[in-house]
Amino acid sequence: MPVELALYQPDIAQNTGTLLRLGACLGVRVHIIHPTGFPFSRQNLKRGALDYFEEAEFTEHDSWVDFDRFRRESGRRLVLLTTKSSGSMYHARFEPNDILMMGRESAGVPDAVAEAADLRIRIPMRPQMRSLNVAVAASLVLGEALRQTGHFEALT
Repeated sequence: MPVELALYQPDIAQNTGTLLRLGACLGVRVHIIHPTGFPFSRQNLKRGALDYFEEAEFTEHDSWVDFDRFRRESGRRLVLLTTKSSGSMYHARFEPNDILMMGRESAGVPDAVAEAADLRIRIPMRPQMRSLNVAVAASLVLGEALRQTGHFEALT
């Protein structure tokens, strides 16, 4: 099972499209947890996904409850990227069954969702900086997770 990416109720269509493009290029499934902060359609995602939308593998989940049920039944570990964690992504040991979850651009995830995560990590950055763009953050952590799990060897 390769590492996958989950977007919790994304707010911004361009970021979601960019992450679908990332998934298409790297062979990573993206889970979209509804509701989104925009009408979820190819047209709204086109700017970020460009012509990669057709190549993207993604699954839509009607709610957090539906997604959480899916990932537990699948035996997947949930890794939450959050500014509220003290654990660095560079100290994490990623596993092939991980799903990396990004919170909403405007609000992250609710406490109950954060508590359901098996691992919570952050990207180390200068103390006066608040956060990175969600697509940039996902790219950094996904790259490290795929490197650790040997995913890139299959792409070369």
